[in-house]
Amino acid sequence: MIERTHPKLSVGAQCQLLSISRSSFYYTPQGETAMNLDLMLLVDKQFLDTPFYGVRQMTWHLQNEGHAVNEKRIRRLMRLMRLMPIYQKPNTSKPAKGYKTYPYLLGGLRIDRPNQVWCADITYLPMRKGFLYLVAIMDWFTRKVLAWRISNTLEAAFCLEALNEAIHKFGAPDIMNTDQGSQFTSFDWTDRLKRAKTKISMDGKARYLDNIFIERLWRSLKYECVYLHAWETGSQAKAGVGRWITFYNHQRPHAAHGGQPPAVVYFNATQTDQQVQAVA
Repeated sequence: MIERTHPKLSVGAQCQLLSISRSSFYYTPQGETAMNLDLMLLVDKQFLDTPFYGVRQMTWHLQNEGHAVNEKRIRRLMRLMRLMPIYQKPNTSKPAKGYKTYPYLLGGLRIDRPNQVWCADITYLPMRKGFLYLVAIMDWFTRKVLAWRISNTLEAAFCLEALNEAIHKFGAPDIMNTDQGSQFTSFDWTDRLKRAKTKISMDGKARYLDNIFIERLWRSLKYECVYLHAWETGSQAKAGVGRWITFYNHQRPHAAHGGQPPAVVYFNATQTDQQVQAVA
């Protein structure tokens, strides 16, 4: 664990060794009331089941369940949680000024090997007295989680840390797919991908299904881990998420691969690919 008074290592150095951001270590509640935190948990659970619920429908749902809420409050909370409902067609709203977005490159693409396409996304993690954000980078073909980070802010730095770790461990992918969030349209994120010769793909705005596999990851993580605990600190959350992701990668059977865990599929596929290249 991190020692604030360590004689040789600063808190920042210890966080780096443990692959945890300083913001997670210094986590403090985000200033939301207990009522709002309870509402956020309810919204999060409902959104996993009905990702097509917008602000109005979510407000109606909560009102029908007996909660005294209005659209203004639910809109603010859903924005805070980065929740955007599904649209059957791409939303034609313009991106924020200063951010460059990129076309969606996966339509009709046959994805049949590891490191051909990666995807990344951010989700909200409820805690007993606050919340954190989790970013994960996943290999699209094998569903293996390649890297992840936890933070108590939505600054782009923790996403970039995860990206750098994934590239360092596994090499760069041909394509990286994300949503149009500011973390993924930031100069630091896109510049890192360009320097790695990786093509950038982005979902249509509010197109939940464009990044469907990582959305399924969030559902599994939350129902199998997050909702079963009430973490007090960022360190507890990091440890709990870390245990589940290790289980997911190395033990949890995956239907898409005949019951094999993602890490096994990733290893076997990369070994086969290397053998083919050696013969060629």
